[in-house]
Amino acid sequence: MTIETDKIATAAIHAGQAADPHTGAVIPPLHLSTTFVQDGIGGLRQGYEYGRSANPTRDALQAQLAALEGGTHAYSFASGLAAEDTLLRAILAPGDHVLLGSDVYGGTFRLISRVLGAWGVTVQVVDMSSLDAVRAAVAERAPRVLWVETPSNPLLRISDIAALAEIGHAAGSVVVVDNTFATPVLQRPLALGADVVVHSTTKYLGGHSDVVGGAVVLSDDALAEQVRFLQFAVGAVSGPFDAWLTTRGIKTLPVRMRQHNANAQAVAEFLDAHPRVARVYYPGLPSHPGHELAARQMSGFGGIVSVALETGEAARRFAESTRVFQLAESLGGVESLVNYPDAMTHASVRGTEAAVPVEVVRLSVGLEDVSDLLADLEQALTV
Repeated sequence: MTIETDKIATAAIHAGQAADPHTGAVIPPLHLSTTFVQDGIGGLRQGYEYGRSANPTRDALQAQLAALEGGTHAYSFASGLAAEDTLLRAILAPGDHVLLGSDVYGGTFRLISRVLGAWGVTVQVVDMSSLDAVRAAVAERAPRVLWVETPSNPLLRISDIAALAEIGHAAGSVVVVDNTFATPVLQRPLALGADVVVHSTTKYLGGHSDVVGGAVVLSDDALAEQVRFLQFAVGAVSGPFDAWLTTRGIKTLPVRMRQHNANAQAVAEFLDAHPRVARVYYPGLPSHPGHELAARQMSGFGGIVSVALETGEAARRFAESTRVFQLAESLGGVESLVNYPDAMTHASVRGTEAAVPVEVVRLSVGLEDVSDLLADLEQALTV
C-alpha cells in the first residue's frame, strides 16, 4: 500500500512504511545485510546488490524524507555535514562561488571555506535577512550556490525564502535551504521556491539524541542523479540501524514540534522579561525583527531560543549553572540543552565574519514540564 498525502502527520507515520508483505509486520524490518543475492549475474532483486548502493531500510527513510519536504528525491547520509559536502560537490567546480549567511552553523562555514576552499571554491558571507545586502552581493559576483539557513544558528535570523529564491534564480544560482531548525512541520522551503533542502537529521527529525545523520531533498532530476551518484561513489551513507532510528523519530515529529514550540515560547517570554537578560533572540516574540516574516513563512516558531547576557563572563556562568538544561553540543532532542556557541558549536568561526558574540547562549528547549524549565533558568540567572 502506498500512502500519498499532503498531511504531514500522516506522511510522517506512513510514507515509505508499508507493512511487510510476508508477515504483515506494521513496522518494516531492519535490513542489516551488506550484500544481496542476485538471480544470475546482474539479475538484481528489486535493485539491491550492495549496502553502499542501496538498502531497503535507507530507502524507506528516503521515501519518508521526500514526502515530508514535498520533494521527489531524498538521500540519507551519515551526518549533516556529509549531506552538505555531497550536495556541494554535486553542484560546484573549482572556481565557483558560494554566498552564505553570516549567521550559520559553524561546521557549514568550515566545510565551505576550509575544505572546499582548498579545492578552489570561494565563499562570501552576507546577512541573508537583508534582501538589499543579498542583491548587492549577487550583483558583485553571482554565486553558483546561494545557501540559506532560516531560522539561523544561533541568532535566529529569519530570511525570506521566496524572495531569496527569486534573487538566486535570476542570477543562475542553486538555492539551498538548511531546514534543520524549522523542520518540514513548520516550514516547506521547496514549496517557497528553493531548489534543495538539507537537514542534520541528528536534530529534530531523529529527535532523541541517539543517532547522527543528514539528508538532502530536492525535485530536480538531473541534480538528484548527481547527488545519488556521489552518495554511492563516495559512500557517506547512513547505516541501516541509523536509518531505522531516524525513521522511528520522524513518526512523532509533528507532535514533538508542537510541544517544542509551546515550551520555547514560554521560555522566550520569561527571559524577555528578566532583568538580567540583555536580549532574547526568538522569532515568536513580536519584538523580533523577523517576527512578521516568520509568522507568514512558518507555521510555528521552533524550539530554539538564544539569549544575550550582559557580558561573555555572565554568559559562560549562566551556561554552566543550569541543571535541567544540560550543557552539551547539538539540539533538537526531547531533553533541554544549553550551549555556549563561541567556545562550542561555533568555535571554528571565531575571528571570522560568522563569529558569534561572546555574550550569547543558545537554548534547545525540550519537552520537560515548562515550570521546571523556567525554575531552572531562574536559578541559573541568579548564580
